[in-house]
Amino acid sequence: MRLAAAAAALRSTAAALLTRSRSRSRPHPLPSSLRRSSLPLARRRRHSYSSTSTALDDPPATTAPPNVPPSPALPPPAEQGGGRKAVRRRMHNSPEGLLMHKLDICSRDADLPTALALYDAALHPATAIPLSLNHYNRLLYLCSTAAAAESADAARRGFEIFARMEAQGVEPNEATLTSVARLAAARRDPATAFSLVRRVAAAGTPPRLRTYGPALFAYCDAGDADGAGQVEAHMDAAGVVPEETELAALLRVNANKGKAGEVYRVLHRTRSLVRQVCETTAEVVEAWFRSDAAAAAGVEKWDAGKVREGVVKGGGGWHGQGWLGKGQWDVGRSEMDKNGKCQRCGEKLVCIDIDPSEAETFAKLLTKLACKREEARKNFPRFQKWLRRHGPFDAVIDAANVGLYNNKTFNFSQVNSVVNGIQRITKSKKLPLIVLHSSRVNGGPAKLPQNQKLLEGWRNAGALYPTPPGSNDDWYWLYAAVSCRSLLVTNDEMRDHLFQLLGTSFFPRWKEKHQVRLTYSGRGPTFHLPPPYSIVTQESETGSWHVPTTTGDDIENPRQWVCATRKSSVVCATTKTSEESSARPKARLSEMGW
Repeated sequence: MRLAAAAAALRSTAAALLTRSRSRSRPHPLPSSLRRSSLPLARRRRHSYSSTSTALDDPPATTAPPNVPPSPALPPPAEQGGGRKAVRRRMHNSPEGLLMHKLDICSRDADLPTALALYDAALHPATAIPLSLNHYNRLLYLCSTAAAAESADAARRGFEIFARMEAQGVEPNEATLTSVARLAAARRDPATAFSLVRRVAAAGTPPRLRTYGPALFAYCDAGDADGAGQVEAHMDAAGVVPEETELAALLRVNANKGKAGEVYRVLHRTRSLVRQVCETTAEVVEAWFRSDAAAAAGVEKWDAGKVREGVVKGGGGWHGQGWLGKGQWDVGRSEMDKNGKCQRCGEKLVCIDIDPSEAETFAKLLTKLACKREEARKNFPRFQKWLRRHGPFDAVIDAANVGLYNNKTFNFSQVNSVVNGIQRITKSKKLPLIVLHSSRVNGGPAKLPQNQKLLEGWRNAGALYPTPPGSNDDWYWLYAAVSCRSLLVTNDEMRDHLFQLLGTSFFPRWKEKHQVRLTYSGRGPTFHLPPPYSIVTQESETGSWHVPTTTGDDIENPRQWVCATRKSSVVCATTKTSEESSARPKARLSEMGW
């Protein structure tokens, strides 16, 4: 009944539009996109319509179903008027527009049965509605979503819809082929899913991460590590970077196949791209280290000189020389003390260096992105000039974040307590840089006498920079902290779209070494300084591994780490002395030296 009602409603609307469009006066012609196409069936249509007839063509031989409730009347021509708005209104009220609106609702509600009923109704000879690329994309998306939930009928209908789309000459785009790739993956056909990725690339459209997902996961689910590796190689060639979900799938399929070399490679790639892993990925890592393949992988003798050279070249925390040692692994969860010592095995983690040239490149990227904003094109260079004159600063304070922490209104006294506290920690003679939007400097609580006194003191010390109206103060405090190589005091997680624009592996590494977070009590602020070690997967010179998870934050709860060391094996480095075996890269907290 539900499907019949949906089909009847669509046909009724289309039939009413058909009757009214034919009686409409000549001064109100239909938009060109709704006129009958003169193109032959085999040729692609300019507007991607897939049917040779439309609801506005000559009446078909078959009549509309009887006993259909009347459709709402269209506004008279006088109300429709002219211009772009009128064209858009007529398009929206056209059969194509009404169908798109209904499919959008189905997409929102994940209602595939109704969408398929609408599709079937659009093919009915009595009310044939031309289907565009957008119509097909909505339908294929719904089919692929249902197929992923193990609906064989949804997969079948999806392929039928795609076949008709191609037969009608409608050109697919990346979204289309991604949905069809998901259909192929649901049928456990990774080869077809991968061929669709190659088709996207061959058409000159850059594939996206979502384009590769169906093929990659289908190969991994099928246990085909080689096929998954081919997809990964294609991603690399296209400049598409995998995320944790894709890397975890690669780790799992290679671990299950006992491919120790590939597990080592992907684990290091995870180290560089993800840093801290979620619980699911941590369980994959633990399963690998407990496997017989992991116990058999490795060497009992290695060149300590090459290992040390790899550590220095990589900046510390890993060497990249392959699995060291042999035998079963001792695997479990652990925590680090305040100095980075593992509470389970006693290994001391290191602080991985940041190349100063990376910081300089990152500062240039910040400037470029900030100046793209119209209102910041003059304001940001002005701030850079001011910073060169008054800087450098040992610490930068995101005053908006600090002043509103646990407060409904801005608290200048709270900002001042942080200013004094971080100055004591850095042992600097200068006040830290206080970045605050001009609206907070000139209005609201800023007008109170005691706050005016604070602001005046900060101004006189050259420590206050009010960001101008229309500017985003995030760009200012971040640039200042990066260019001055200073601490940044903020509880901002820096995860929104602004920081996603940075798109670089440098940013999380920099944030880990420079961000100071705060908690408050009755005694005032407590500063949580950057740890004296890097919270990233680390591979020691003796072959042990420590993988940080996202469980815990080292403020309210200790962070959980996966600790993996050899249970018992002959660990022999051909060029090591006993003193060298205990050496570790020197831990540098930051350029400040703590």
